[in-house]
Amino acid sequence: MLWTILGLIVIGLIAGLLARAIIPGKQSMGILLTIVLGIVGSFVGGFLGYLLFGADPNGGFLQPAGIIGSIIGAIIVLGLYVLVARRRGTRAP
Repeated sequence: MLWTILGLIVIGLIAGLLARAIIPGKQSMGILLTIVLGIVGSFVGGFLGYLLFGADPNGGFLQPAGIIGSIIGAIIVLGLYVLVARRRGTRAP
């Protein structure tokens, strides 16, 4: 159980950092939010993989397709975050 949580944190950090490197612009978030971004992106990527390809999540925790899905999911989540933050910042009070 502990190794699963640590693995989730490490994969979340990697996916979050890669998503932040790919999405242009400044994202004002610390390391903790980057890890959360990667973890949420992992769930989004896994869900999309299941919907699109019917992937079986029982295949194991650490798979190349799962890591790629985590990165793609993190990019999607970060893109939505940037859009919402940009809209919120441009509104007049």
